[in-house]
Amino acid sequence: MANLKEVRTRIESVNSTKQITSAMKMVAASKLRKSQNAIMSLRPYAEKFSEMLAMTTVNGQQSTVFAEVREDGKILIIPLSSNKGLCGVFNANVIRATMNLIKEEYQELYDNDRVDILCIGSKVEETLKFKKYNVVGNHNELLDDLTYDNAAVFAERLMKDFEDKKYDKIVFVYNQFKNAATQILVTEQFLPMSSQQSAVSSQSDTDFIFQPNKEEILGTMIPKSLKLQVYKILLDSFASEQGARMISMTQATDNATELLKELNLTYNKARQSAITNELVEIVSGADALKG
Repeated sequence: MANLKEVRTRIESVNSTKQITSAMKMVAASKLRKSQNAIMSLRPYAEKFSEMLAMTTVNGQQSTVFAEVREDGKILIIPLSSNKGLCGVFNANVIRATMNLIKEEYQELYDNDRVDILCIGSKVEETLKFKKYNVVGNHNELLDDLTYDNAAVFAERLMKDFEDKKYDKIVFVYNQFKNAATQILVTEQFLPMSSQQSAVSSQSDTDFIFQPNKEEILGTMIPKSLKLQVYKILLDSFASEQGARMISMTQATDNATELLKELNLTYNKARQSAITNELVEIVSGADALKG
């Protein structure tokens, strides 16, 4: 009977876990639907905006401080993870990619204290701090209230740091959303802006009339493009997180279901064995009384 009690306790525990993972799966699916709609709606706008910006370049080069390339300067790496766990290898991939990026490309600069890490997501922050990496701060609150306005304020800070030459290169490490089951790990240079080759011919460039002038238009478009880029990165990462969590919780729920089947079978076998033993004891006792 002690064995029956043990199996029964395990069944209750697994069933409770299954209910939790099932609820988390539904919550993640709901958040995924919203975040997926947001990123899919933003991408066409962002692509068209980039195309328009490319049309305003002169020989593929942008006359802006944000395109200024500085050699051997100070680097800011911004890894994006989640504030919560239970999302498979989502966080682990970002952490591993960040450490590999430093080791393979910026090790010498890092050894000379020329690489800072600014985390978005408590999971990557906790791990990198534990491993004694140079984490200078975090903006984990961006994931709790993910809006364009908040992303724009953060982008403005990064732009000011670059403009003031506090940092000479800013790089994001994040998961780009493809679909619920697939996230693509990306290392993307934010500043300086890479040279954009115009998608139109030089003849097409002469078809535009700029009012008041090209420089003033670029002065407005470039900061807006950078803010849009940061917002897109945040949305990509958030949608990837929800997709990874939904898949992870789906697998956990399925595993719990399979385990429950095995435990129920074990319980029924143990119960049947216990009943058989009781019947044998009763029959043996009755035979003894007759004798």
